Amino acid sequence: MLDKKQRYLQIALNSTLNEARSIINQIPLDKRIIIEVGTPLIKTYGIRGIRDIGLWWMQRVLAYNQEDSRTFHSDSLSPLLIKYFEKRKIEKQKREFREKKEISFAPYIVADLKCMDRGVREVEIAIEGGANAATILGQAPIETLDSFIEKCQEYNLDSMIDMMNVEFPLQVLRQLKKLPQVVILHRGVDEEAFNPEEEIPFHEIQRIKSNYDIMVAIAGGDTFQEVQRAVFNDADIVVVWKSFYKSTTQTVELAEEFLKEIR
Repeated sequence: MLDKKQRYLQIALNSTLNEARSIINQIPLDKRIIIEVGTPLIKTYGIRGIRDIGLWWMQRVLAYNQEDSRTFHSDSLSPLLIKYFEKRKIEKQKREFREKKEISFAPYIVADLKCMDRGVREVEIAIEGGANAATILGQAPIETLDSFIEKCQEYNLDSMIDMMNVEFPLQVLRQLKKLPQVVILHRGVDEEAFNPEEEIPFHEIQRIKSNYDIMVAIAGGDTFQEVQRAVFNDADIVVVWKSFYKSTTQTVELAEEFLKEIR
């Protein structure tokens, strides 16, 4: 679960699994980092993408041996055997994590499903992938939002509502039976590209927080100035992706610079 007293940097991985693994192996080991399995990556790799990224981040935090980090996707194994071995591996690593006293933080994975319908089923997908949180669109029907949040609560999964293209987020929140853990205020990639005058809705942060005890994330601003502005306006989570789409020699430096901004 997220700590409301802590600010976080959420790194969204949207490219390939190879790029994701390279980035995970370079970024700082810091409790303020959240790893997001981005929507394009989930659409490409499915549950496997969520699971592998979660395992790699956990392995990095726990400094597993190479032998432990192998994955079971051999063509010689049946789907049932693959599922069996993956389940055994996840259970083993979770057990070892609990026993590793010197690790001061737990790896945290967001499955950016952007659910619009079938809320219960999409939560099950996030659970099968081993995620800690999942996203749903604020434009989804209220029935879908309620069922999604309820199912997340049942499985101890954090629910996040993405308010991209929602003019009045408070109107959505006021209709819910239960609140999510996080509200995401989001300027979309296409909005930024084709409508440069479209602003990130920083002004909504205090509107939401003055009404609800809830965490607010800002997505859609990847410059240091935008991160600074998000923090200045009391955002709890800042989501970045452009600087982490591909692994570069500057990956570590970029992550460290972003972390300096969110202190």
